[in-house]
Amino acid sequence: MAKLVSKTYGDALFSLAVEENRVDEFAAEVAIIQTVLAENGDFEKVLIHPEIPKEQKLQLVEKVFKGQVSDELTGFLRIVVTKGRYKDLPAIFGYFLAKVKEYNKTGVAEVTSAVPLNGEQKKKIEQKLLDTTRYEKMEIDYKVDEGVIGGLLIRIGDRIVDSTIRSRLTSLTGKLMKISLEAKI
Repeated sequence: MAKLVSKTYGDALFSLAVEENRVDEFAAEVAIIQTVLAENGDFEKVLIHPEIPKEQKLQLVEKVFKGQVSDELTGFLRIVVTKGRYKDLPAIFGYFLAKVKEYNKTGVAEVTSAVPLNGEQKKKIEQKLLDTTRYEKMEIDYKVDEGVIGGLLIRIGDRIVDSTIRSRLTSLTGKLMKISLEAKI
């Protein structure tokens, strides 16, 4: 359900940003809102408190964000609060920012290796990803996991390229078990 809510509201915000030709501006304002919310935990407590009337919550949103972000985003926040979807705001903004990255042809990848990669290796990986995808820019998060033994595990969205030694050993073990079982039968 939360995914549907984030998609519905995120798509609406993204459509407005495209329609207004202000995609990057809205993305920057969303980042401002996220920072304000992250730094003020009590703000969330007030907005989700069931005994505080919606009108007071809306006044608080106006007071905090009016003049800091565009009227469109302040209005969007008012709608989210009015509909009681404030708790879904991080997912909504996450979905929206992912759409902005796609729109700007920026790919987001996670690369896992057994050892830390040097600058040259990172450049080669980034170039290979740019050459094999439709993206013009890449944001890559490099992680180290000794359990992969060797090779790379690359995730871009819901796609995974697994060239790790761990996965090859697991596959080989499965094949050997199958051969062993067939020999006994």
